[in-house]
Order: sequence, then C-alpha cells, then structure tokens
Amino acid sequence: MNISKVDLNLLVYLDVLLREGSVTKAANQLSITQPAMSNGLKRLRDLFKDPLLVRTSDGMTPTKRALELQPIIRDVLSKLEASIQPETDFTPETSTRTFRIMASDYAESTLLPEVIRKLGKQAPNITLDLITPSDVTFHDVEQGKVDMAVNRFDELPLSFHQKVIWYDTFSCVINSRHPIIQHFDLDNYLKSQHIWVSKTGFGVGVGVDPNEVQKLGWVDAELTKMNKKRDIRVFTRHYHVALQLAKTQNLVATLPTKAARLYKNDPEIKVVEPPFDIPPIALKMAWSALLHHDAGHIWLRRLISDVAKEQSDL
Repeated sequence: MNISKVDLNLLVYLDVLLREGSVTKAANQLSITQPAMSNGLKRLRDLFKDPLLVRTSDGMTPTKRALELQPIIRDVLSKLEASIQPETDFTPETSTRTFRIMASDYAESTLLPEVIRKLGKQAPNITLDLITPSDVTFHDVEQGKVDMAVNRFDELPLSFHQKVIWYDTFSCVINSRHPIIQHFDLDNYLKSQHIWVSKTGFGVGVGVDPNEVQKLGWVDAELTKMNKKRDIRVFTRHYHVALQLAKTQNLVATLPTKAARLYKNDPEIKVVEPPFDIPPIALKMAWSALLHHDAGHIWLRRLISDVAKEQSDL
C-alpha cells in the first residue's frame, strides 16, 4: 500500500473511535456528523481489511487487530501533534496552571508533601488538584483529563508513558507497649492481630473478602507461600488510619517503609523489620502520550523525579 494514498484523517478517526468505543461519541469528539464518522469507519475497515470495531452486548468492542494498532497510531499522532505545535516555554515562576494528579494515599502521604513544598518555592501560583484512584479511570488519564497517575500498578495500558519513582521495602509499625516487642519473631507476628491497607488501583473500590488471600497483596502473598496466614482485624484504605490504629491499639501494621517512617519520631511507636522477607514495591508515575511533549508537564515530571531521588538518598 502506498502511504501517499492514505487519508491521514482516518488515523485520527480510528484513534478517537478506539478511545470512545462509540461512533456517536467519536463524532461528537471530532465535531463531525455521525454519518461522516460511520463512513470513516467503513473506509478504515477497507483500509485495514479488518472490522476493527464489532458490536457486542458490551457495546463496540475492538478486534485483536485494532488493539495492536491502537498504541502505534497513538504514538504516531502524538509525535505529529508535538511537531506541528509552536514551541512555547514554560515559566514555573509565573505559571497559574492547575495540574490534576491521581495519587494513592501512600503517594499522597510520602511523596507529595515535599513536591508541594518545592512548588511553593519554585512555582507559587501553580495549583495541584489531587484526585483519589476511585475518582478516575485509565480512560481519563489516557485522554489527558488527568495529568498524571501516581500509584503502584500491576499493569498499565501500552499507550501510557511511565517511570518508576522509587522502590520501597516493608516495615512493621507497632505500639511501643505491645508485648510482641519483647520477642518479635514470625510466631508472635502470626499470633498478633493486624491492620491491612489496600493496594489501591483505578475505579470504584469494593469490599474485601478476608478469605480471598490471593487478592490481599504482597504481605499476604508471601505468607501464603509459607502456608501461613495472619489474623487481619481491620481493613482500611488509608495509611494514616493504619498508623494511628497501630499507635493506639495492639494491632500490627505492615506497611511500605516510607509510610511507616512518617511516625518514626513518635515515642509511642516502634518501626521494625518484618520477621519474613517481602519483595520491594515500585511506586510509578504514568501519563498520557498526549501530554508527553508538553513543556509544563515535562517540568513537573522532572520536579517529581528530583524529589523522589532526594528522598531515596536519605
């Protein structure tokens, strides 16, 4: 096929169709009529010799070929968009921009306070809109409606850019008067009662079934490998709640070390190593290809990376 004979607008149509999953929504997004978008889909099917989107009970579902094309087309279009836009400098000292960041409670507690402190010095008029994972979807990030997602991810869409912010180990937070302190080994750990903090992802959360150990995350996965199980009395989605409960109750919280160290100077708390090995976790930031070349976004990513490096070196 000769590329010179391909209408490049069709690639834009396909990019939006795959993001919206609807001819009507894609037409609205591009401010064209529904018949025009339907005709564009027909031409795309002829071009790629594939149905691309098939109507199912779940709506318009992309074919395997369409899913293969999606990250390629998104990358091509984002580079083309960046190349034809006039270069504009970003001046943090005078910028009044608002950055929307989806952040887990862990990231919000450990990383973002120092980021906000540096913003106050370097970019005093910039505003951060911090959003919880349950407020957004991958689709929101992919469309650039959310500037960045900062969390621990098992998987991310291929179209996303991502970077590891840091790796973190685990620590146990215990009330300093807890009798377990005198002899903190695996047996006593398992005899104690525990607080669990969720690994929060995208979308609306649901309740936890304590019996579904395989869904409880890193700590319980490692215990399962040893044919062990801890007694979890409280399930929470907030690290500060876990830390407060560990401080005031005879409950053990096993948390990422950077979260545990938030209370390291509190005399009523002991922060100790777990009595078994738990693999480190990776905190990542992820963002849309649509924002990858944005000067302000580049500046913010660099600031976050610098803060993360400083905290990792402590």
